Amino acid sequence: MTAWNASVSQTFDNKGPALLLLDLDGTLIDSVPDLAAAVDSMLVGLGREPAGQQAVSHWVGNGADLLVRRALCSGNEEQAQAMTADDVKPARALFDTAYLNALHHATGAYPGVEQWLNLVSEAKVLVTNKPRLFTEPLLQSLGWDHHFVMVICGDDLAEKKPSPQPLLFACEKQGINPVAALMIGDSRNDMQAAKNAGIRCAALTYGYNHGADISDSNPDWVIDNLLELNAL
Repeated sequence: MTAWNASVSQTFDNKGPALLLLDLDGTLIDSVPDLAAAVDSMLVGLGREPAGQQAVSHWVGNGADLLVRRALCSGNEEQAQAMTADDVKPARALFDTAYLNALHHATGAYPGVEQWLNLVSEAKVLVTNKPRLFTEPLLQSLGWDHHFVMVICGDDLAEKKPSPQPLLFACEKQGINPVAALMIGDSRNDMQAAKNAGIRCAALTYGYNHGADISDSNPDWVIDNLLELNAL
């Protein structure tokens, strides 16, 4: 059994969480460099100016389709949501090709992540809004396939985070009561999904979160490194 810090252990009846639900982008890996390179390649291919990493870091978190829409609309959310599938299709094809090429090499994990994944013995489920098309080769390039008993991607279910559906689905499939699970993420989407599911949540400060302070989402714990959750 994993040794959890006192606050986490006591919250879960001195046993620690029975199931860990983990976000990917901004939580385990810094995916913005590769995503920004793919977005910029897409924009240049369309005869437009590149957006750059800072802008892209504010647009990630809701899946590839919305990322592409935001890039095409320079971050204007109303315009991005109003675009039709036909409007997005040519740009999405350029983005997919560029991003898949980037995933042939591993995107860098944040400090402490590799150690933490090896340290924690409880079952871990990856819950990401990233499409499976990108998630599987990324996990393979990182050598992380064995860490997760289940991987839920943004296109697997009818709804994705901030809907609680992926988190509740994971708990159901693993036979775990949601109150015994812990969601770990970096964005308000992760925190909202957890709260709507009745699941406690820990937020990492180094993620993206659309440029906002993650503390504003009122997580149960705010941490700078995954290892802070444990008694080392």
